[in-house]
Amino acid sequence: MQTQQILKMIENLRGRRTYEEKKASKQGFKSLYAYFENKLLQEKTALEENAKELEIAKAEEKLLKEEKSKPKKTCSCC
Repeated sequence: MQTQQILKMIENLRGRRTYEEKKASKQGFKSLYAYFENKLLQEKTALEENAKELEIAKAEEKLLKEEKSKPKKTCSCC
């Protein structure tokens, strides 16, 4: 699936192909395919990191709500 996606991306470059090839060679990639493969991998890891951060934020928010919902003790005997 990913190979078809990369090939389709390369195919749709048209006038930007030379620009992308120069950019890929400057960044040290041997081929345009390797460049786009790396680009997709970076996007995937970025999405995973964002999902983890969102999950952590939700967990922290839940803990804060639980702390706020606990009744405060007004006397020392309880």
